[in-house]
Amino acid sequence: MPRKIKIGFVGCGNILNQYVLGCRRYDVLEIVACASLHGTSAHTKAAEHGIPRSCTVDELLAMPDIDLVINLTVPAAHVAVNEAALRAGKHIYAEKPFALDSRGGARVLALAQERGLLVGCAPDTFLGGGLQTARKLLDDGAVGRPVAAFAFMLCHGHEHWHPSPEFYYAQGGGPMFDMGPYYFTALIGLLGPVARVTGMAKTSITERTITSQPLAGKKINVTVPTHYASTAEFANGTVASLVLSFDVWPGPVLPRIVIYGTEGTLELPDPNRFDGEVRLYRPGVKEPQVIAHTHSIARGRGTGVADMAYSILRRERPHRASGELANHLVEVMEAFDLASAEGQQIGIGSVCARPAALPTGLADNVLDA
Repeated sequence: MPRKIKIGFVGCGNILNQYVLGCRRYDVLEIVACASLHGTSAHTKAAEHGIPRSCTVDELLAMPDIDLVINLTVPAAHVAVNEAALRAGKHIYAEKPFALDSRGGARVLALAQERGLLVGCAPDTFLGGGLQTARKLLDDGAVGRPVAAFAFMLCHGHEHWHPSPEFYYAQGGGPMFDMGPYYFTALIGLLGPVARVTGMAKTSITERTITSQPLAGKKINVTVPTHYASTAEFANGTVASLVLSFDVWPGPVLPRIVIYGTEGTLELPDPNRFDGEVRLYRPGVKEPQVIAHTHSIARGRGTGVADMAYSILRRERPHRASGELANHLVEVMEAFDLASAEGQQIGIGSVCARPAALPTGLADNVLDA
């Protein structure tokens, strides 16, 4: 690959710091500029991270040397920023969720296809050493045929630590749209697309008080469900049960994700991380085996961007954190709300390819053998 893909960030909030560090790990990427929708955060972040240029969004989109825009805005702005970047001739990689609903996401995918541009979306944690090690075990038949899965994401919300947590309790937030992408992307990467879902959702606390700085004391009106008890059937027949909640205090330690197979059980690490232990339980053996990582655990956010950059330079190579996967996930997540409201199972109309596994033995700054 003779050249680098030049990138610009739109959105300069909390997550930008991790993206800058992660993207700079990969020689295929070069950070050119950053822009924010409001205020002076772009100037502050550019100075903090040594980004060559800070500017307005319109100025960034007009820069001819930027190939790819990384959209780190709040969820409500994702579709509009993605569409603007595509119309400006830029490939896009968005933070999760890809869209507030699958119709908006489908418009973005259609526009990208029309313009001959690529679309990617977080999360890319499924490319980390923890989940890729689990993927290899599953593909190698370590637990036989997958039968069932369980997943738990339980906390008391984000108003206690995030500097601006209001968007977590508006459309595009809540535990399903905020944390669900990590869990479902991990499961789709392991099991393939989802076929149908059902479940129940509720809002236990209708008003939250921010206790983090600088907005301590401000009230948040909660307009989305904050507790989900959900069931998903995957196209391969595996049935998964998931509980996602912003309503509960710490209690007994529950696994993040467990996959039960016909010949064993696999316990996965936190899908919001790139590392973590993978444990294999075998029939008749009391203690689990902690599996040595087959893939690097030193990756970080920006890995999906680098993987997409490889695909921009090698068009025959599909990128893994794709827009198609992301919008399939949006349809799955919105279907849980519909299932709860209507008290029925909801079929998922879209499909997506199961992302290719990473080769083993790669250095942590490359993504192809």
